Amino acid sequence: MTALVRSYIHGESARGGGEPVRLRSPLSGETVLELDCASPGIVDAAVLDAHAAFLGFRTATVATRGALLSAAADALQADAKRIAAMIVEDIGKPVRAAMFEANRAAQLLRACVAEIGTMRGEALPLDAVEAGVGRFGFTRRVPFGVVGAVTPFNAPANLLLQKVAPALAAGNAVVVKPHPAGSRVAVALAEALSRAGLPPGLFNVVVGDREPAQHLAKHQRIDVLTFTGGTEAGDALARAAGAKKFIAELGSNAANVVLRDADLADAAKRIAAAAFEASGQQCISAQRIIVASEVYDDFLAQFVAAARRLKVGNPNDETTDIGPMISLAAADRVMAMIDEAVGGGAKCALEATRSGCIVSPAIVCDVPRTSGLWRDEVFGPVAVVQRFGDVDEALQLANDSRFGLQGAVFTGSLASAFRFIDELDVGSLWINDASRFRLDSYPFGGVKRSGYGREGIRYAIEELSQLKFIGIRT
Repeated sequence: MTALVRSYIHGESARGGGEPVRLRSPLSGETVLELDCASPGIVDAAVLDAHAAFLGFRTATVATRGALLSAAADALQADAKRIAAMIVEDIGKPVRAAMFEANRAAQLLRACVAEIGTMRGEALPLDAVEAGVGRFGFTRRVPFGVVGAVTPFNAPANLLLQKVAPALAAGNAVVVKPHPAGSRVAVALAEALSRAGLPPGLFNVVVGDREPAQHLAKHQRIDVLTFTGGTEAGDALARAAGAKKFIAELGSNAANVVLRDADLADAAKRIAAAAFEASGQQCISAQRIIVASEVYDDFLAQFVAAARRLKVGNPNDETTDIGPMISLAAADRVMAMIDEAVGGGAKCALEATRSGCIVSPAIVCDVPRTSGLWRDEVFGPVAVVQRFGDVDEALQLANDSRFGLQGAVFTGSLASAFRFIDELDVGSLWINDASRFRLDSYPFGGVKRSGYGREGIRYAIEELSQLKFIGIRT
């Protein structure tokens, strides 16, 4: 059965007026979504409606905002099973992971409620200079206005709410343009918040592909644009946005380094899950595994064994670890990248098998450093394993990337850990955990071509609010 998905504006479904987009299930191949895509006029209506809602919300007390978000969390929790079922059907995420994501949504909103109760400004010693004598100054955090958010498919609830919840907590209104495959989930989230009492217009959704995103980015009433997705798409949106604040989590090619004193069994298990679960379709999925020569063979054997233990198959099965990729085109791209590397001399320690959109884990060794598997973001269930001689070479290999989102180092040495802490160019680094581990409480974002700004509850609220200074002559 095909679900018709329309934009959601001022608490109601809105006809789009653009060219429709049809999306197939990555599991069955049948059409599951038809998007009534938003025309430029609909995007304009959504933004202007959000701006009007913001004007009525900007003075809402912290207590009021907290109560609204708490009620929204309860509504999302009550709707978690339905939202998880959409995630399984629309993007092919295994049901166990989809249910985890749906439950995490409510937790994220409750954490935002706790955080805004601690937001503070500061008093400034204006009398530190003679001209400031007799004057008092202080700062407070205030909202920007309307936040535009462009979100990806791979975590359609969590990565959307990572933007929406902090924006609302800070007092903004939000207009979201989700990835087409995440559109039904996005509208379901907006409907749930509306049922919980969120004033109409504070959370609007426009559906479609690239054109609505471009119109949203360049709209003069959008005060901040926040984006999660590919680096090239981020470049295009930044150009469209012009001179406004732009926050972006972009591409990645996560390095996971295994030193000779690491717990190899633990590292192999954690990195296998980080590389292959979610079909490798996470920005911080482990892609380049850089291993000390002394333990390379032992680690590789354990890594292959750990990958083989992951269950590949139907996402509706609660025991499945790896379901389908998002589309046939995505699976084609990943298989072509493997073929290109093997054609250049790489060897497969574990060969991928494919059935439609389902691609099993691939482990590729001796990959040329000019190949796409080494240089680009695979965004699929493929891991590259490369040996190194000493720590200098490990750092050189790990930093041999235009990306720098999140990385990992496995070692029993505190001194070695701090060498990587100081010299590995990433926005976030885990020691003795794999690169895909993430909590909502820490600052998350990249360096180099992996983005600008930080998410994570407190840090996102700060990014989506601005400091205002007030001076009083006494």
